[in-house]
Amino acid sequence: MTPDPEVRLTIGGEDQDLSDRLDRELTAYNRAAVDAEEAEVSVRAEDASGALVGGLTASTWGTLGSIHMLWVVAPAHRASGLGRRLMAAAEEEATRRGCTVMEVSSYTFQAPPFYRRLDYTETGRIEGVPGGHADVHLTKPLAPPAPNPPFHLTAIVDYPSDHTAPARAAEEAALALLPRHGGHLERRLATPDGRSEVHLLRFPSESAYRAYLADPDRPDPQATGTQVRVLEVGEVHS
Repeated sequence: MTPDPEVRLTIGGEDQDLSDRLDRELTAYNRAAVDAEEAEVSVRAEDASGALVGGLTASTWGTLGSIHMLWVVAPAHRASGLGRRLMAAAEEEATRRGCTVMEVSSYTFQAPPFYRRLDYTETGRIEGVPGGHADVHLTKPLAPPAPNPPFHLTAIVDYPSDHTAPARAAEEAALALLPRHGGHLERRLATPDGRSEVHLLRFPSESAYRAYLADPDRPDPQATGTQVRVLEVGEVHS
């Protein structure tokens, strides 16, 4: 293949603009290729005073759960079982969202034995890590949750006539949080004047819906004057 003479390569160090652009492009490509919701997961561990003693970050993508980082910040809480509790909480949340497998990677000088004790199995490793170490990849099948019928809701949303734009923006922000709790907007209907909408929502369980309501990032509709009436739906017919 003949190189394009009009394309110039520049080699440098950290390039945040480049990282952000590639992240957006690849995320859009992945979402177009795979029809699955992606959402972040975090688990915080705090002591009685509210100080952070440990935490975990992860994500779910369809049926795949991925552990990103796990660390017990306070040395006094290491070897106390806190790491195991953090992992159990993440696996429970991933299972609730419909994940069937969890994956994690850990350098050989970090915690592969810890994950093996939690029934993770090594599926591969990448050699060449400095110091003669390797990057170990492990997975674990997740037991499916007890079958529960989906929790369906109909939300009737009435926007205020004098602040429609900010009220609609707040509602869009609230709807964007649905995947975080396994929720899905199945149907959205609007009146011709755009003042009222009907949303048909589905959650994997009532507890998932309650978690969505308690999400600290969810805007309060009353703050924008939006009136929301919610009806639980017993049956949905196509």
